[in-house]
Amino acid sequence: MSDMLVKLYNLNSNEKELNDLLKQCVRIKRALAPDRRKVLEFVKENFEEGYLDECTAALSNNSITCYIATKNKTIIGFACFEATAKNYFGPTGVQNSERRKGIGKALLNKCLMSMWEMGYGYAIIGWPVKSAIGFYEKLFKHN
Repeated sequence: MSDMLVKLYNLNSNEKELNDLLKQCVRIKRALAPDRRKVLEFVKENFEEGYLDECTAALSNNSITCYIATKNKTIIGFACFEATAKNYFGPTGVQNSERRKGIGKALLNKCLMSMWEMGYGYAIIGWPVKSAIGFYEKLFKHN
């Protein structure tokens, strides 16, 4: 699969989705320096090794380019941008037991909105994993 290009100027606010997640005790926030160790442990335990390197890069950026999803103060998902290269989204992942609940979509949207605020008109999703292609295509079919 080749890279995917996303128009950032067509994004919609995801406040409704974020409020729905809050009702399930799920919070989406930009990671902070004190979150670093826990984020990296989560990524190491749940995802492939390459994700750890890219997540480390995102957590080292000034400002941090990683969002996390927490449920009852436990990390259940993450999404990074500007980890591989400028203007790139990823890596991202949600704990298996928490998938298909809108968490991945909310994390993605937060990252893309941040990229828009940084002045980008487009975002690049570089070489998405096969299992995620349908997810991205569904979200951006009208983009």
